[in-house]
Amino acid sequence: MKHPGTSGSAGAVVAVVALLSLWGTTGSLRAAEAGEHDQHSHHHIAVSDAGVKRSVGNYLIPQVTLTRQDGAQVDLASELDGGKPVILAFIYTSCTTVCPMTSQVLSQTQEMLGKDADKVRIVSVSIDPEYDTPARLREYRQKFAAREGWQYYTGTSQASVAVQKAFQAFRGDKMDHAPLIFLNQGNGNSWVRLEGFPTAKQVMSEYLNLTQSVSGG
Repeated sequence: MKHPGTSGSAGAVVAVVALLSLWGTTGSLRAAEAGEHDQHSHHHIAVSDAGVKRSVGNYLIPQVTLTRQDGAQVDLASELDGGKPVILAFIYTSCTTVCPMTSQVLSQTQEMLGKDADKVRIVSVSIDPEYDTPARLREYRQKFAAREGWQYYTGTSQASVAVQKAFQAFRGDKMDHAPLIFLNQGNGNSWVRLEGFPTAKQVMSEYLNLTQSVSGG
């Protein structure tokens, strides 16, 4: 790996490019796990055919104030406690790999929701709040055609870290963050955790399972 001129390294680069291209056209990139950091206390852990690790865990939302992309100062726990299903992800706007892919999946999910989009809260929390001002979040939000139900949040570094730790997503370095999407049925602390690159269809399936369990269907 220290000799970029070797045929092995060249082959690895070609393979990575091919995988990224495949994800862009089919939405089915296999997850590239960023090291063995599985120290979570989740249960019902499973790995799908697409390489997405699914688990269910209880996360206690911290009492922190974040700043929404419109400049409003909000309490995160109150934002998430609106009686609507929640889809949550961590991003930062200068990210060029994981975050655009995750955000594209959320964009496709919101589109697939159709008329039900206003019944779901999509939440993107910045892990680089010092750079991600509300203005930058607004610009980033527009890139993915986010509608009213999809809000972006920044804040202090302390607040951002607290939220990441609450979801067991903190790795100390934004460059090392994992691709994660969380879903909650709109009440309680139980969240579905998807680690990897699920397709929008997979996220929709999880959403439908949550809403059906709430309605008793």
